[in-house]
Amino acid sequence: MKVLLSIKPEYAEKILEGNKHYEFRKVIPKAPGVTTIVIYATKPVGKVVGEFDIDQFLSERPNDLWSITAEYSGITKRFFNEYFHGRNRAYAIKVKEARRYDEPLELGSVLRSGVAPQSFCYLT
Repeated sequence: MKVLLSIKPEYAEKILEGNKHYEFRKVIPKAPGVTTIVIYATKPVGKVVGEFDIDQFLSERPNDLWSITAEYSGITKRFFNEYFHGRNRAYAIKVKEARRYDEPLELGSVLRSGVAPQSFCYLT
């Protein structure tokens, strides 16, 4: 099963270049069998630009998660701390292998509604 994630363009690019090995989330997909993340780069790009296979989902206290992921987080500790401020649990999706699409896709060709999800949505 695939999940579409809305990701800021700078972070989508880092994932596709192989420089960001973790995508951080406050909520992760709960359905079993999710193996692939489809990347929607938010505005100003506004396109589906690639995908990556999931190595694993990590669930830890924020400080512990940062210790595990810091080297290949692709973000600053300050951004991480602000993002997870007040949370007891932090999640990361570990990138296994990323693939950039030859041609970015319009969102409507992947998602019938053509409306970007706030966080993620399942694709069938």
